Amino acid sequence: MTRLYALLTAGLLVALIGPQSCAPPPPAPPEPYGALPTQAQLEWLGMETNAFIHFTTNTFTNLEWGFGDEQPEIFNPTDLNTDQWMDVLSGAGFKGVVLTGKHHDGFVLWPSEYTDHSVEESPWMNGEGDLVKMVEESARSHGMKFGIYLSPWDRNRADYGDSSYVAYYRNQLTEVFENYGPIFEMWFDGANGGDGYYGGANETRAINGRYYYDWPTTLGMVRELQPDPSTIIFSDAGPDIRWVGNERGYVGDPNWNTIDTDTIYAGKAGIEELLNHGTPGAKSFIPAEVDVSIRPGWFYHPEEDDRVKTAEELFEIYLTSVGRGSVLLLNVPPDRRGLIHENDVASLRRWRQLIDSTFATDLAADAVANADHYRGNHEDFSAAMLLDNDPETYWATDDSATIGRITVNLLEPKSIAYVHLQEYLPLGQRIAGFRVLANVGGRMKEIGSGQTVGYQRILPVERTTTSEVIVEITEALAPPTLSRLSIY
Repeated sequence: MTRLYALLTAGLLVALIGPQSCAPPPPAPPEPYGALPTQAQLEWLGMETNAFIHFTTNTFTNLEWGFGDEQPEIFNPTDLNTDQWMDVLSGAGFKGVVLTGKHHDGFVLWPSEYTDHSVEESPWMNGEGDLVKMVEESARSHGMKFGIYLSPWDRNRADYGDSSYVAYYRNQLTEVFENYGPIFEMWFDGANGGDGYYGGANETRAINGRYYYDWPTTLGMVRELQPDPSTIIFSDAGPDIRWVGNERGYVGDPNWNTIDTDTIYAGKAGIEELLNHGTPGAKSFIPAEVDVSIRPGWFYHPEEDDRVKTAEELFEIYLTSVGRGSVLLLNVPPDRRGLIHENDVASLRRWRQLIDSTFATDLAADAVANADHYRGNHEDFSAAMLLDNDPETYWATDDSATIGRITVNLLEPKSIAYVHLQEYLPLGQRIAGFRVLANVGGRMKEIGSGQTVGYQRILPVERTTTSEVIVEITEALAPPTLSRLSIY
């Protein structure tokens, strides 16, 4: 009787609620396209802004490039305070700091076992100072990552140009990585050879920049010294991040994170443009870093105190670097006191306020997004994924589509000035063209357009009051993805 009752009950439930069915599983994600970023590169892109610090004997000789004959006694800041540096830089939003531990003059900012041309021979702190350690500790105490730049060129060393100098340079790298790590970014530049003091020779020396340093061995040594995969190595050609091709504060549009390293070599015609734009669909993922100074020079010069970039100028640089999917490395040089100058401090503070106020309120946070199509018509790839504030979810199209349209209903008219997009880069950079339209008086009007998106794109658009915004992907190398859409 109990079994019969159970069967009858089950039949009644089926009659009442109908047969149960499982929702169809989501379709497979898109196949990865092209060269892909490492986790370290993604984390570096997410830092957005880092600070460069140029400070050495040049600060006191009023030079940009020291000749190599400067006496260590000239290095004597009166009120050096690295915590002041980090208070200013962290307050401006910088996530990391890269210190010039050695510039082309060869003077090193730590007591090195391998040279007397260092702070150890200066009157600063009676020769007991270690500026690299001070900067490293101050940065970490302020929640910032620490990186360093050691110039491969050395205008002080008598043996520059010989194999013994390469051994010396590698010894310096070993000291830095063993004593001041972990280092988030190792910065190598391409200034190699020319006139210099060279231990009193006072001559011009040329080296073969492609072979002299034996970069594969040097970089392999750095990897062994710090196997932490989060360490990023910068040079003109990477291997992790590349030079942007200029020192004026912008990366191009398009900005492809991909490039073929065998196309990058000294003397190549158009190398600056190549570095500035990258190459779509290339073999290596090597994003560009935008390096620029807050002043005309890289080192502090008192005559430039009234030429510090304004907050508005820095904001434009932010839009043309971070806003085009790159990372900004902004140089902020301490003065002869060993402090960041008041004018620089004021400009940085206003800049941070301008960024924060401009992007304080995402007008799309409470909006409704729909797409003309999405992958398998499954909600896991729908336009709603653009507004969920989760970087691991994304809108995607079917494999047959390389264009798409997303409509954002703001629910009420709002004044808009910027549209912020992010691709889902773990699957590769794909978008090669897009435009933004707004419903103005019942008609759709184009208010902005761009080519690449990449890690992120902050697109200034024609200021418009509207309740409906459309983002059209007009060209892509593969089925497009987007993980974020914000409106400000």
